[in-house]
Amino acid sequence: MRVLVTGGAGFMGSHLCELLLKQGNEVLCIDNLFSSSKRNIVPLLENSQFEFLRHDVIHPAFLEVDRIFNLACPASPVHYQYNPVKTVKTNVMGTLNMLGLAKRVGARILQASTSEVYGDPEVHPQTEDYWGSVNPIGLRSCYDEGKRVAETLMMDYHRQNRVEVRIARIFNTYGPRMSVRDGRVVSNLIVQALSGKPMTVYGDGRQTRSFCYISDMISGLMKLMDYEGGVGPVNLGNPEEVEIIQMAEIIGELTGNRTEIKFADLPEDDPVRRKPDITRAGDWLNWTPEVGLREGLRSTIDYFDNFLAGGLGVGP
Repeated sequence: MRVLVTGGAGFMGSHLCELLLKQGNEVLCIDNLFSSSKRNIVPLLENSQFEFLRHDVIHPAFLEVDRIFNLACPASPVHYQYNPVKTVKTNVMGTLNMLGLAKRVGARILQASTSEVYGDPEVHPQTEDYWGSVNPIGLRSCYDEGKRVAETLMMDYHRQNRVEVRIARIFNTYGPRMSVRDGRVVSNLIVQALSGKPMTVYGDGRQTRSFCYISDMISGLMKLMDYEGGVGPVNLGNPEEVEIIQMAEIIGELTGNRTEIKFADLPEDDPVRRKPDITRAGDWLNWTPEVGLREGLRSTIDYFDNFLAGGLGVGP
């Protein structure tokens, strides 16, 4: 197949492009490189089946493809709050443009949605039929509400225009090729620990997240794209719930740098608990995460250790 990956030079997109190529597909990667890096895809440029186009999805793209993975959008608060209006445009106008393309060429399209559509949830763990508790006017709403509108557009194009759609609600994902400066908890803590600096924990550190390793997430996205029994949404994430303070302690142990923990004020609208119910992913896709937290963190720490030492050829 000829597969389009928007946001394909990003952390998640580059891993997806790599796997699609390994499976023998032609891959067209488009990215405006706002929060990603061309260095993530340098090894792929030598593959004749891979093509990179620097393009912003808020503008239409006239292409011929069989499938579309719509991953384009900065995913960390540091990036999506830098230009919130652009974030909304990417989620709304970008999704409209990709749906228009899918309609024109008859392509199946998968939308990379997010656990942020649940906001600060009042239901725990979060199931796909929960509508969420989102602040529509807060600092995070450009991303949260933007992704919610993107899901609306996907379903409306599916119902009105019979476009084949799939919706993945992605929970916290980590692994090699995360940006050093993306402000997400795993990368922040690892970089701080490796640099011998205090590890920053927001609030009292008792808020929870569920961390999924990148290879498991990419496997889930591929399975959902191929699934014939429903459009979603489908939660993809690791249901192992971890307190942030616990994550800091584990990273300190694995890096061998048990630096002090520095507490800071909790950001506005930061969710207190986050854990996916992945029953639907198991029933529909026969998918469940396989990589344990410590195993995934060791691999991620090795990546950042090499990157910070200047010995890595790809990365943020």
